[in-house]
Amino acid sequence: MSAMNAKKSTSTRRVLTGIGKTGLVLVSVAALTATAAGYLTYRQATVGLATDNVITDDKGEPVLPKAPGTDTNILLVGVDSRTDAQGRPLSREVLDALQAGDANGEQNTDTMMLVHVPADPNKKAFAVSLPRDSYVDIAGGFGKHKLNSAYARGKLAKAKELRGQGKDAATVEKESVTAGRKNLINTIGKLTGLTVDHYAEINLYGFSEITKAVGGIPVCLNKPVKDDFSGANFPAGKQTLEGVDALKFVRQRHGLPAGDLDRVRRQQAFLAGLANQVLSAGTLTDPGKVKDLIDALTRSVVLDQGWDLLGFAQQVQGLSGGKIQFHTIPTLRSNLATPGDGVAVEVDPNKVKGFVQGLLTGDGTPASASGAGTSAGKVRPVANTAQQPIDAAGIPCVN
Repeated sequence: MSAMNAKKSTSTRRVLTGIGKTGLVLVSVAALTATAAGYLTYRQATVGLATDNVITDDKGEPVLPKAPGTDTNILLVGVDSRTDAQGRPLSREVLDALQAGDANGEQNTDTMMLVHVPADPNKKAFAVSLPRDSYVDIAGGFGKHKLNSAYARGKLAKAKELRGQGKDAATVEKESVTAGRKNLINTIGKLTGLTVDHYAEINLYGFSEITKAVGGIPVCLNKPVKDDFSGANFPAGKQTLEGVDALKFVRQRHGLPAGDLDRVRRQQAFLAGLANQVLSAGTLTDPGKVKDLIDALTRSVVLDQGWDLLGFAQQVQGLSGGKIQFHTIPTLRSNLATPGDGVAVEVDPNKVKGFVQGLLTGDGTPASASGAGTSAGKVRPVANTAQQPIDAAGIPCVN
């Protein structure tokens, strides 16, 4: 290898190592740059990557990307969709394997996580999970509903408007999906007080394929589980999961002590295991695994337009596994009765904003949310205060 090529290879590995330490979205982005061919392969990969113009101002105009080296907030969304990133229905064989029902075009956002990557490499990055059943104000004038409906409500309203204008089916689908994504971004921005700079969305099938590409994800369960709804059937202790089994692990919520809140915890632990696996197995320096990752990503991941992936990779290369933590927004009752949405998770928007600001300043801990919500001068306990944040440096055991 020539001195120049050796230098390029070393530089690429440094970028990849940094990215691999910061969680699923960073690993996913890293996969687009992670080969010996470097920039050329990155260009080839991004040609087939689905993007959408969802980071805009109030007038719908694209927002200029942040300058390199500034704080960055990324919204990660797991979509319970029966289609690929291009909107094509998954095959019956794939749907059956995933226990995912019919390819009916529904797009429910079952996983939502806001990741903050600081400009200062000495500060910790953090990811904040937002339970899907959180009862919040939905942007767009839809009122209070479960958080996971923000996407669907924005999409359905836009679709109705476009059909009324006589638009063709393809235009209705494309523009309504964009509207749904924007409505989710606006809802989460209002709830957390953070501006979303970038958006990354992955569907069911892609999630399954990505876990195969990296050779499985190490996880750990406190107790054995068996759930007919998700198909999860796993023993207690440490194990490595991939493909459909990995999907069952993160989708299960029935039979868990805290229901959806425990599922959120599972998802966080899974991402920590993914980061751990990438680092220990050298996934991002294995050309074969990288090719598999790129193939899976181009079929299943949607990013916002204008995201400079290489610049972002350089920004996060100094982060380590111990420099990212997974949190969950403070919550109150997990059995809140609602007028039309069934049982939901109660949240106090002011406490959510305070909690996130505490994380930004370095003062935020699970205990900082312990005063969330009062009634007649009495403090009501927060459902998730007993859980410590998950650190991406290890593989925690969860319910």
